[in-house]
Amino acid sequence: MESLIRSKAVALLLILVSFANISKGQETKKLSLQEAVQLGLTNSKSLKASSAKVDQASAELMEAKMRQYPDLKVSGAYLRVNQPNVDLKVPLSSGEGNGTAAPEIKVSQVAYGMANASVPLFAGFKIRSGIESSTYLKKAAELDAQQDKDELVQNTIAAYYNLYKAQSAVALVQENLKQAQQRVKDFKNLEENGLLARNDLLKSQLQESNVELALVDAENNESIANFNMNLMLGLDEKTKLELDGSDLGRLYKIQSLDEWEQLAIANRPDYLALLQRQEASKSVVKAANGDYFPSVALTGGYVAAHIPSFLTITNAVNVGVGVSYNIASLYKNGAKVKQAKAQQEQLYWSSLQMNDGIRMQIHQAYQNYLENLKKIDVYQKAVEQAKENYRITKNKYDNALATTTDLLDADVAQLQANLNFEFAKADGVVAYNKLYETAGLINKTFEKENK
Repeated sequence: MESLIRSKAVALLLILVSFANISKGQETKKLSLQEAVQLGLTNSKSLKASSAKVDQASAELMEAKMRQYPDLKVSGAYLRVNQPNVDLKVPLSSGEGNGTAAPEIKVSQVAYGMANASVPLFAGFKIRSGIESSTYLKKAAELDAQQDKDELVQNTIAAYYNLYKAQSAVALVQENLKQAQQRVKDFKNLEENGLLARNDLLKSQLQESNVELALVDAENNESIANFNMNLMLGLDEKTKLELDGSDLGRLYKIQSLDEWEQLAIANRPDYLALLQRQEASKSVVKAANGDYFPSVALTGGYVAAHIPSFLTITNAVNVGVGVSYNIASLYKNGAKVKQAKAQQEQLYWSSLQMNDGIRMQIHQAYQNYLENLKKIDVYQKAVEQAKENYRITKNKYDNALATTTDLLDADVAQLQANLNFEFAKADGVVAYNKLYETAGLINKTFEKENK
C-alpha cells in the first residue's frame, strides 16, 4: 500500500514538473496596439531595406555634387635604363664651334613627377542637371520609405486585430462548449429517468461535438495568428500575446469623400514620389541635351624631372583653359535625348494613372468603413435579439412548448451573433485605419491618437 502511495506521489510530482516546464517555455506578454506598431517599426526588415535605399540615393546625390569640384591627379615614376647602342650619322658638336665631338652622355636612371588639376567651368548644364535629378530621386527614395512605413503600420494593425478576432472566437466558443457540456449532462439525467427521448440526447451530444470541432479550429487559427504576429514584431515565437480590445466599437467622425480624395492626392507618399521622379526626368532631358554643347575647364599642372648627368626640370607650372567637343554628338545624341523624353512622358502618364487609382482606392476604403459601421450597428442589435430569442426558446422548452432542435438552433444563433459582433468591431478599426493609410495619413493620425 505504501509503495502504491509512493508511486502515485512520484507520478503527481512529475506531472507538476512537466506542467511547470511547459508554463515556463511559453511567456505571456500583454501588448497594446501602440506597442505592436512600435515593435513592428523597430524590427521591420523591409524598413531597413528602405533606409538603405535612402542612403544609396544620398550617396548618389553627393557623387553628383562632387562633379563640380576640381579633379586632381598626381603621377610619378622612377626608371632604370640601360645603355642603348646609338649610331648617329651626324656627329654632335660640343657647341664650342671648334668642330670637336660632344662628350658621351651616359644615362642610367630617370625620375619624374607631375600634378594636374582641372576645374569644370561649363559642361553643357550636365553637372547642374545631374545634381537636380539626384536631389529629386533622393526625395523620391525618402517618400518610398514613408510609403513602406505606412503599409507596415496598416499591416500591423490588421494583424493585431486578426489575432484579436481569433482570441475572441476561442473565448466565445469555449464558453459555448461549457454550456453544451452542461446541457448534455442535464439531458443525460433526464434521459436516464425516462423524462427525455434518446434522440434529443443524441442531438445535444452532436452539438457538443460540433462545438468541440469549432474550438479546435478556433485554437488552430489563434496559434497561427499568434505565431505570425510574433514573427512580424520580432518577438519570441513562443510568446503568448494578450491583446487590448478596450478601444473597439468606438465611432470616428470622418470627412466627406471629396475631402478624402484631396487629402490623398496631397499626402500619398507613393504619388508624391512619382511626381519627384517626373521632375528628375526633366533634369535628365536637360543633361542629355547638354551633350550638344562643348565642355570648358580651367586646367593647371606642375612637372618636375631629373635625369642624372643630363637634365633637371623644376618649377614647370602651366595654367590654361581647355575646350573639348565631341562632334559625333551632333548625330549620335539625338537618340539619347529621345530616350530621356520618352521616359519623361511615361512618368507623366503614370502619374495620371496613379491619380485615378488613388481616387478609386479612397472611394473603396471610404465605403468599406461606412459598411463596417452599419455592420457594427446591425450585429449589436442581432446580439440582443439572439440573446432574447434564446431566453424565450429556453422558457418554451422548459414548458414543453419548443423542441430540442429549436433550443439548439437558438443557442447556435446566439454564438454566431456574438462572433459576428466581435469580428465587426475589429474590422471597423482596421477599415478606419485603412482609410487613413489610403490617404497617406496613417502615421500622423496614429501617432496623434495614441499620444
